[in-house]
Amino acid sequence: MFDDLPDDVDRLQTLRVWHAMWLVRIDAKIAALQQRQAEAARGRHNRPQPPEWVVELGIGTGRPPLQVHAGDCYRGVTEMRVKGATG
Repeated sequence: MFDDLPDDVDRLQTLRVWHAMWLVRIDAKIAALQQRQAEAARGRHNRPQPPEWVVELGIGTGRPPLQVHAGDCYRGVTEMRVKGATG
């Protein structure tokens, strides 16, 4: 059969247990990756649509509007993040 395997039962059983432990680890990793992929797919599916327009506000009292950006404009989103983070 397989000439490269040990000839005694004890060593063969040790090898079998060792490989069974690895199979458990591999199966757990597969399950974790599948769950992560499913969660990512749900997150992409449930992501809200970007707004059609974003108003960039000025600084100071009353914060008057300065510019209007398209909702997918990277500059408008960046301005909102910076101003949103600082107040």
